[in-house]
Amino acid sequence: MLAYPQIDPVAIALGPLKIHWYGLMYLIGIGGAWWLASRRLKAFDPTWSKEKLSDLVFWVALGVIAGGRLGYVLFYDLSAYIANPLLIFEVWKGGMSFHGGLIGVMLATLWFGQRNGKSFFQLMDFIAPLVPIGLGAGRIGNFINAELWGKATDLPWAMIFPTDPAQLPRHPSQLYQFALEGVALFAILWFYSRKPRPTMAVSGMFALCYGIFRFVVEFVRVPDAQLGYLAFNWLTMGQVLCLPMIVGGIALIVWAYRRRAAQGVA
Repeated sequence: MLAYPQIDPVAIALGPLKIHWYGLMYLIGIGGAWWLASRRLKAFDPTWSKEKLSDLVFWVALGVIAGGRLGYVLFYDLSAYIANPLLIFEVWKGGMSFHGGLIGVMLATLWFGQRNGKSFFQLMDFIAPLVPIGLGAGRIGNFINAELWGKATDLPWAMIFPTDPAQLPRHPSQLYQFALEGVALFAILWFYSRKPRPTMAVSGMFALCYGIFRFVVEFVRVPDAQLGYLAFNWLTMGQVLCLPMIVGGIALIVWAYRRRAAQGVA
């Protein structure tokens, strides 16, 4: 068994002002995505300025935060937030939904594209390889917060999390998700998108791979206490939300390549 590193969730405390690692992970994710996007900007559209890219990053980041928070409220804990609506502003305590954030990004992308002469999937294909940076950083934030841990196990890399009332050795599922959603997904999308792909293919690859990775990890991750398992004593909300991503990802990839073949492009 590995010892859980006791990391204070508060990175910086200046009197009453507290800056949490979880919040800093969002800044790292957004900043890293902006930096990588600026390096790929000429290949995407040489006529775009860095100011326009900054505008895109701003609106996408807003979609991530607003959508992620509202998605968690709607998908995972609606009754608690109805009872105490002010909880929605306590983002430093966690409580963000990837799937809600994805919906927020899609809406922001659709709005921004309509105003800047780009189709929805042109922008989504550009954005998709940048997303794993934020996903990986977010999972590190979950690990530091000692939240979203996995089921009990006797594997040698199991950890006892200080937030676990039972104090059992558990799967460090946050690190599994960091490795898959952050590192592996970034590598797949980075190398896949290095060559020209038909529109929608990169977006489809993102949806397919993320959906599979998340679906698999959910088998060893403890479901949210307020929801538990939805069916069969193993199906979680995360898995339910990933199924449309897997199906949709496959459909987008097939559609993208068939459309290119129909257009006679090699």
